[in-house]
Amino acid sequence: MKTNLVALLAGIIFGLGLAVSQMMNPNKVLNFLDITGNWDSSLAFVMMGALGVCILSFRLILKRPTPFFDDAFHVSHKITIDKPLVIGSAVFGIGWGMTGYCPGPAVASLGLFSVEAVIMVVSIYVGFFSHRFLIKK
Repeated sequence: MKTNLVALLAGIIFGLGLAVSQMMNPNKVLNFLDITGNWDSSLAFVMMGALGVCILSFRLILKRPTPFFDDAFHVSHKITIDKPLVIGSAVFGIGWGMTGYCPGPAVASLGLFSVEAVIMVVSIYVGFFSHRFLIKK
């Protein structure tokens, strides 16, 4: 129960951060990606702030022997760049560039009853299940 409450609180804070930074606004994101046109650099500062918080937090948190609410940290130890990583990154980038949504803001935008967000989230799940089906073959 305590773990679920912490997860809910983290999700609420994350969603508020997405809303305040306007990452839920696909036009803001698309303008950030349009470096040759109407470029909006503000999301670069959002990303730098998030990266700074993440770097400091990881250094402190990973010094602990275990997390507060689990038996072990679940951190990838993979250090190679392989074909699945490159393909997945390309698919993510193409989807982000076409829609202005990445998965987090798309899910958060469901709360705004956005039809675009519903289509995006459904598409994400279609991709998940398609990948699972193709990998099993």
